[in-house]
Amino acid sequence: MGAYLPPSPAFIVAFLFAIASLSVFPEVAFATSMHASVTRHYKFDIKLKNVTRLCHTKAIVTVNGKFPGPRIVAREGDRVIVKVVNHVSNNISIHWHGIRQLQSGWADGPSYITQCPIQTGQSYVYNFTIVGQRGTLFWHAHITWLRSTVYGPLIILPKHNASYPFAKPHKEVPIIFGEWWNADPEAVLQQSLQTGAGPNVSNAYTFNGLPGPLYNCSLKDTFKLKVKPGKTYLLRLINAALNDELFFTIANHTFTIVETDAIYIKPIKTNILLLTPGQTTNILLKTKPQAPNATFFILAKPYFTGMGTFDNTTVAGILEYENPSTSTSTNSNNLPTFKPFLPPLNSSITTSFVMNLTRKYRSLANAQFPANVPQTVQKKFFFTIGLGTSRCPKNQTCQGPTNSSKFAASMNNFSFALPTTALLQAHFFGKSNEIYTTDFPSFPLHQFNYTGTPPNNTLVSNGTKAVVLPFNTSVEVVLQDTSILGAESHPLHLHGFNFFVVGQGFGNFDSNKDPAKYNLVDPVERNTVGVPAGGWVAIRFLADNPGVWLMHCHFDVHLSWGLRMAWVVQDGKLPNQKLPPPPSDLPKC
Repeated sequence: MGAYLPPSPAFIVAFLFAIASLSVFPEVAFATSMHASVTRHYKFDIKLKNVTRLCHTKAIVTVNGKFPGPRIVAREGDRVIVKVVNHVSNNISIHWHGIRQLQSGWADGPSYITQCPIQTGQSYVYNFTIVGQRGTLFWHAHITWLRSTVYGPLIILPKHNASYPFAKPHKEVPIIFGEWWNADPEAVLQQSLQTGAGPNVSNAYTFNGLPGPLYNCSLKDTFKLKVKPGKTYLLRLINAALNDELFFTIANHTFTIVETDAIYIKPIKTNILLLTPGQTTNILLKTKPQAPNATFFILAKPYFTGMGTFDNTTVAGILEYENPSTSTSTNSNNLPTFKPFLPPLNSSITTSFVMNLTRKYRSLANAQFPANVPQTVQKKFFFTIGLGTSRCPKNQTCQGPTNSSKFAASMNNFSFALPTTALLQAHFFGKSNEIYTTDFPSFPLHQFNYTGTPPNNTLVSNGTKAVVLPFNTSVEVVLQDTSILGAESHPLHLHGFNFFVVGQGFGNFDSNKDPAKYNLVDPVERNTVGVPAGGWVAIRFLADNPGVWLMHCHFDVHLSWGLRMAWVVQDGKLPNQKLPPPPSDLPKC
């Protein structure tokens, strides 16, 4: 697991396939088979690169000098091996967001959870097999705020001779949403943690690293989607932004949502969608039958439900039609550009729109793509999530809600304290008592009106706590937003598993009435879900993946303030139900 595979007798065939692969997927080093599942090798060199955006040049941490980073492409069933070499002064780790990591928990990537970070001058080989997944995911750094520049698409194609459950598109285009800071995001984070205040916000949003024409000095840095009339395009949308949910739309065009978080869904036709950080969505865009004498804005702007400041800007790309007679793009400089409507940033109407849209998401739930929803539950949990405060250090003035407090975030009022040794190592070697405790509360220790008037005491507790689950336990978790320091939405991501969103609503969850409304037939299956502001979400999953798995808010500011916890899933009895030993090159703390 920790090294490259030795050459096989079929090396010549593999090499010839590699040459063909390079023309389509240039980041692939080589593949070891032509038709069956293959092994795809990549190398990630973590290095600094000078990048200019908004007329501001700075050195950023990149993979292979690219911003965003290189595209990972594989097929369902393939093995993926990525050697990561760290050439910068920052510690680094990479998370393969949404990959189940069945029996490969050592490759999941969150620092101090499944591994210690890769230190300067060191390397680590991530080795995992893609089992039962196909669609769009992404990879990103999983330490501090390096995710601001270290991210890229992870595209899983269907197996050979397998087809999409929709018409084959003319072309596939990844569009990854991001954020750009003129300042160093690491310095922004450190200032926030030191002062206890909310962090400074980004200067721009981006499509594929480009801010677009609505920002100063960015006309040349504009994402352009060039299309032909009467064709269908599969757009692979990824929200890699650090701290904002983003609406997405294309002027004068509708599209069909066909996949979320690498799971096919029943088609939804719309002209606006919302992606939380960590979510991915595939849409089918059918272009107009004839090339119009116009171009069209592609826009994304934030949906903000919190109380603090945020980046209140809009990223724009351009949809251009090719002229069929010349096979060239129309001269967009001489054509009108249509701008679409987007919902207000934060209003009750917008919040209702978001809830109504998310309730439309349904799994295919057919024979080929079943929805294996746990019908009965062995373990039930109720987690409150939201903001709170921690005490300001003695002889220091802080800039939190009061000058004697810092902002904090918690689940069941516990703010997670990162250890100095990875939890998975402690679990595997039987040293968990030295690193973490297993008494994370299943329910809040103090009950209150979670979405009503908040309690006077907003202080959170701190600890490195986990929940232990026997292998194959069926689990239900209700995630309840709280109004402490203001109700707001939270994108919750679960590592190591997909889960089914069986219910959601506004206000406080009612354990007597709300479960009767659960959808246990065709609920959407995800790895990241938006908990609504002032509301709740109920999820179910089967704990069939041994290891230690992080569950956290995908707003990096909330993650940095402690909104996370860990699940420890014990080994099963069979060999394929056990976590294997760590690879020899696992980084040391």
